[in-house]
Amino acid sequence: MKYIRRASERGQVNMGWLQSNHSFSFGSYYDAKHMGVSVLRVINDDVVKPGQGFGTHGHKDMEIISYVIEGELKHKDSTGNTYVVPAGDVQLMSAGSGIRHSEFNASKSKKVNFLQIWIQPNVNNVKPGYQQTTIEQKEQLTPIVTPKGKEGALSIHQDASIYRLALSSGDTFTLKTEQRMGYLHVVKGGFSVGQQYFSAGDAFAVDAHESTNIEADETVEALWFDLPIID
Repeated sequence: MKYIRRASERGQVNMGWLQSNHSFSFGSYYDAKHMGVSVLRVINDDVVKPGQGFGTHGHKDMEIISYVIEGELKHKDSTGNTYVVPAGDVQLMSAGSGIRHSEFNASKSKKVNFLQIWIQPNVNNVKPGYQQTTIEQKEQLTPIVTPKGKEGALSIHQDASIYRLALSSGDTFTLKTEQRMGYLHVVKGGFSVGQQYFSAGDAFAVDAHESTNIEADETVEALWFDLPIID
């Protein structure tokens, strides 16, 4: 475990309508020690007040995933897509050659909490695309985003995958990287890795050929990023 990112040490932005915690450098928050892991460039933990949100803005050549933890997120983009993404759903927008979109809290009375995730693509100028789905947790580690959309996962333009890890209190699980590297971000709950304890918002990176043993102290939900090794 070469890199640990604690929730309390993330970059913080408070705009009144938005409270955001940045795992990596983003916007006005910059830290040369936290620029991303492999092709994973952004994890913003956003809480948006009722009826508020991000006005129409543009993106290009980025794979943008929204993982809704609580509430509902309303999406609208320049290709004609208008959707509401509820908690539990996963959304992936391939910005490609260029797209404009907005994201708002769909509720007028409740907050929305979601992770905004950016992954750099391995091909540029593709036709912009939108995907959204509900993925049933079939095993402790279930794919939600993969290069070819296997097992009902969303399809990404990169040699990278995202898995949802779900554990009950007392469960154990071993993460293996083989000839890859990994990054685990805790969404809910807490667990131990040896003498280290991790809870919501915490994260760590794992080098190639490492095995990481997790012991859940309570119900756990986390995202495991299976990432390529880049020079």
